[in-house]
Amino acid sequence: MSLPATLPTALFVTGTDTEIGKTAASTALLHALRRRGLRAVGMKPVASGSHDAGQGLRNDDALALQAASLPVPDYADLNPYALRQPLAPELAAAEDGVRIELAPIVAAFERLRAQADVVVVEGVGGWLAPLSAQLDQLDLVRALRLPVVLVVGMRLGCVNHARLTAHALQASGVECLGWIGNHIDPSMQRQDENFATLQQRLTMPCWGRLPHLPGADGEALSAHLHSDHR
Repeated sequence: MSLPATLPTALFVTGTDTEIGKTAASTALLHALRRRGLRAVGMKPVASGSHDAGQGLRNDDALALQAASLPVPDYADLNPYALRQPLAPELAAAEDGVRIELAPIVAAFERLRAQADVVVVEGVGGWLAPLSAQLDQLDLVRALRLPVVLVVGMRLGCVNHARLTAHALQASGVECLGWIGNHIDPSMQRQDENFATLQQRLTMPCWGRLPHLPGADGEALSAHLHSDHR
């Protein structure tokens, strides 16, 4: 299937694991929305693995979302929690002496929504990766009232990971709008067959299939959200 003709005013991008291409899918979504003439802005509420850029901590994934956004949002709104260490958020926040709370994220989200037609909110790690000892990503999705898009990293084991994540989303009671396949392992065998299996087993629509294109930006990848893979 392809990207739906109509999308909500905000959505949450989660994944089957960490390092499976949530940012690639999110920037592709932003460019696809912009091509439709919509003001589309990204958000990375919590980002681990940030560096000091002279104007404060900056995270590469969050910067990619900022570059793909139009209008370009303030970094502080796009990424309220930039954490230094490339660790799970709960551990990275402890290293920085930071307590992750919902209120600053909700306030930043509302500022972004006021300037955009659609806000694409990218999660951290896989769906069940906690934000803190008290907060799961489900708490954030509920607070912002967001439907979810699942990014499946296409590699060995992806069918199991995708089905487990889909079951967890369903059990959480959130609305899952669709899924995007992202080919992160060019050496994966039977790629087409695995993708076909996912289409058969996942009940939500497929929004597209991103090829393995190292260095490709979101604009180039966005074309693959308009292809019919059925």
